[in-house]
Amino acid sequence: MIRTILTRLPGFVLALAVCSADASEPAAWVIVNARIIDGGGGPSRHVNLRVIEDRIAAIGDFEPSAVDRVIDATGLVLAPGFIDSHSHHEGGLFKLPDALAAVNQGITTIVVGQDGGQPYPLSEFFSRLESSPVAINVASYAGHGTLRGQVMQDDYQRYATPEELAEMLTLLHAEMEAGALGLSTGLEYDPGSFASTDELVELARAAASHGGIYASHVRNEDQYIWAAIDETIDIGRQAQIPVRVTHIKLAISRWWGQADRLKRKLDDARAAGIDITADIYPYRAWYAGFGWFATLFPDRDLTQRAGAEYILNDMLAPDRIVIPVYKPNPAYNNLSIAEIADLRGDDPETTLMALLQEDAELDSEGSGSETLAFAMDEPDIESIMAWPHTVIASDGGSTGAHPRGYNTFSRFLGHYVRDRQVVSLEQGVRKITALPAEQVGISKRGSIAVGHYADLVLFNPNTIKDNATFEAPHVNAAGIEKVWVNGQLVYEDGEVTGNRPGKPLRRVNP
Repeated sequence: MIRTILTRLPGFVLALAVCSADASEPAAWVIVNARIIDGGGGPSRHVNLRVIEDRIAAIGDFEPSAVDRVIDATGLVLAPGFIDSHSHHEGGLFKLPDALAAVNQGITTIVVGQDGGQPYPLSEFFSRLESSPVAINVASYAGHGTLRGQVMQDDYQRYATPEELAEMLTLLHAEMEAGALGLSTGLEYDPGSFASTDELVELARAAASHGGIYASHVRNEDQYIWAAIDETIDIGRQAQIPVRVTHIKLAISRWWGQADRLKRKLDDARAAGIDITADIYPYRAWYAGFGWFATLFPDRDLTQRAGAEYILNDMLAPDRIVIPVYKPNPAYNNLSIAEIADLRGDDPETTLMALLQEDAELDSEGSGSETLAFAMDEPDIESIMAWPHTVIASDGGSTGAHPRGYNTFSRFLGHYVRDRQVVSLEQGVRKITALPAEQVGISKRGSIAVGHYADLVLFNPNTIKDNATFEAPHVNAAGIEKVWVNGQLVYEDGEVTGNRPGKPLRRVNP
């Protein structure tokens, strides 16, 4: 006997068929009347889709069977699950296994191990994901900074010796065998900042031998951005490896308006045979540890006023640097350098120097103080975002002070796609699904096709929007109706379901 329960939910009707245990057909999810955007960038289709277990089983004009769980998705878009190919959502993932920050914005797969830092060793990290599953799929790079730290320990402020490089190569080969997607670098951070280009080329060659890619937080994103991009292109050329410029930006007002120059440089590299791509987040502000500013001081001497003058005169005005968390004095939380200078009765340069010194004294390893810097220009963001080889990625996490951790993909689809029309909806979906999957080497995800894993997002294109702000960064997005990972529902009606079907995604060795 079959009994059908109809439940009205905002935007659709759910028909749930409850059947006897001796039914001859396996129960399946069937989504009907959706506008399916498959990730390929082509026109959408109004067809039905069936999910059996963890795979997409059928797409077309078929009729649901009596035992199917049917969702009427009239007025909604069904897309592949969003792939966050530059993510820091691994932080606290085992404490927050339902991954609300990710799934509320439609993310079903994250790629971690970014900016040169990775969960180490990957074999243990992946094994833990298998024994303690989370709601989303997780892939990872091998991190250059992590491997360099393993070999050189605290003695890293120099070039590596041939013997040390050989040790790094041994570690990298092991991480690639464990399933790393490639090699990531964070060349504005320690210990990676002290590496020579030759060191990076040798490591990139090793990653290439496994079919991996090279993803780089380049050496400089402001004053010396052009040289930093040239170095990344050169690494791709010498190592014969695909390269990704992560969270690409023009983060100094001197270069605002020169997005076309940047894209020409990238296009010229591609024309020369270098497979260079980029990811970007849809916000004007970057986010980092406050202590990072110390790297911009001569010899990292925080008493050198020239460092503060460069930061506040050449890079950013004092009112564009906000400290959401200042551990030495929480009274400064969420204030700008300009506001703190007024409170202290000092000029901004003196104030910045003093704040950094107080922060460093609290903890030589970094106190946990945070910085938001409103350093990018909107026309540049939109221009770079529209480049055909740019994908959208959050660069965010579950606990940070930047709204990108919770709302990157909803902001992109709502503000930049629907409202600003930077790209079409079909092309926008491609930039967060199939294109990142292709670029980083994730197979059978990112596209809606029979036989692919059932990572799916059902959203309302008219209401999707970001609700998280810099003042309240941990707020759910609007317009995301349902999210499936590996065929299991992980998010609906604004809440996680408690299902944790995520898998570690290992790169397949060629």
